[in-house]
Amino acid sequence: QLPLAESGGGLVQPGGSLRLSCVASKFALDYYAAGWFRQAPGKEREGVACISSNGGTTYYTDSVKGRFSIARDNAKDTLYLQMNSLKPEDTAVYYCAAAMQWDCPVKRALADFSSWGQGTQVTVSS
Repeated sequence: QLPLAESGGGLVQPGGSLRLSCVASKFALDYYAAGWFRQAPGKEREGVACISSNGGTTYYTDSVKGRFSIARDNAKDTLYLQMNSLKPEDTAVYYCAAAMQWDCPVKRALADFSSWGQGTQVTVSS
């Protein structure tokens, strides 16, 4: 069993919304910075958003700024990604990940995150 488990993916029309959730099952998420990544077919996995351990700082990749919002509920060991105004280019497998530090890693590279989920498919299509 992976330490993180995503849910909430699915098929949505362009312009629609989805909320992804990620639950930590083997550790207390509040000691970790956490992020969302995505991987489209034939492309490398890329960072989408990151949030510090206390939720005070967030970072977004340029392509999702103003449309996606990352949040966390440490009491529930849960991470969220609210995705609005979805576009076909948002289609990908979305992964949550945790980094054992208070703030998001400076470069937010994949190697900075030690715990991963199995991914959830998001498809944006009419």
